Amino acid sequence: MDLLLKRIARRNGYTIGHLYANGIYVSDTIEDQDRFFYNKPKIKGQTAIPCGRYEVVLNSYSPRFGQKEPYKSLCKGCVPLINNVPQFSGVRIHCGNTASDTEGCVLVGKNTIVGKVTESRECFAMLMNKYLTPAKQRGEKVYIRIK
Repeated sequence: MDLLLKRIARRNGYTIGHLYANGIYVSDTIEDQDRFFYNKPKIKGQTAIPCGRYEVVLNSYSPRFGQKEPYKSLCKGCVPLINNVPQFSGVRIHCGNTASDTEGCVLVGKNTIVGKVTESRECFAMLMNKYLTPAKQRGEKVYIRIK
């Protein structure tokens, strides 16, 4: 399965994008500021991951989120992990509403308010139930391209 995160709005402090699964729109996203786009140095906990193609691991238990809902019931605590990101570790796709809810991770939701996403839990559930869990059950590798 191929995910595409197309960044559409790079703002001071946050980045908004659209997430697609096999070419189908899934949700909006919010990330930290894309400092790499402006050739600025990474700041721990305040920088979106660099553009590129990464494998998404679906069987990686999250010590931070694993026992919390909706992750416990939706994915048994195995929150999607974006693997092998240069200068980053533990980058996941998860719920949240603003760039302050992430430290380099990708948050899903609906961009209905400037600088925020809403309905994050619903969008995460749809991503897992309709796309990622079935891909995992089929034994498919999942990749995300960020541009």
